Amino acid sequence: MVNRLKNKVVVSCQAMPNEPFYNEICMIAMMKSVIKGGAGALRVAGARDVRNAKGLFDVPVIGLTKPAVIPSNWKEIVYITPSIKDTLELIKAGADIVAFDGTMRPHEDCTVEEIIKYIHINKRIAMADISTLEEGIFAEKAGADLISTTLSGYTQNSPNEGEGPDFELLENLVKTVKVPVVLEGRIWTTEQVQEAFRLGAHCVVIGSAITRPQLITKRFVQNRGV
Repeated sequence: MVNRLKNKVVVSCQAMPNEPFYNEICMIAMMKSVIKGGAGALRVAGARDVRNAKGLFDVPVIGLTKPAVIPSNWKEIVYITPSIKDTLELIKAGADIVAFDGTMRPHEDCTVEEIIKYIHINKRIAMADISTLEEGIFAEKAGADLISTTLSGYTQNSPNEGEGPDFELLENLVKTVKVPVVLEGRIWTTEQVQEAFRLGAHCVVIGSAITRPQLITKRFVQNRGV
């Protein structure tokens, strides 16, 4: 399954419950659209969307969970697949790969090692979302099969809050860990995708630039030059 992600563009099809695209019909349409455009895999949130993705498409499905409302202290807490319960729900729904917070911060009822153990017992792939090189090394030692830069700039420990991807973290991870490294976060251009692969990314995950119309619109409005 990891090999099926090699050199692929993965599209993150997600929406919060208070957003129009969260509607099941809308989310399925979004997934169909990106698959038609050539997405090599899907990253989706929640058991509902994992089941739909697995039922409709023959591509790897990365599943994760998030709370219905992101807390105001989101930089301080674990909220991506934070518990064993969430992990097992995604596995039951059919996720090929389970993405989870792979940082060293406290999880709800478990450790990163325990989450990975449950993923592997069920013969699935463990994808650790991290924000620093230290966390990537930690996640690899804990048994993660994939390391993703997803949380770079989104934790208290991560210094990168720029508009672009964290290429420095990607490059350092590729040089340091032995497992495949995924670039995710703040990717907006084809040039950035090309740079990611040049630096050794196993695959690239794109979300907002493709599937969040409100954020795409906001960028155009804010940079309209008048």
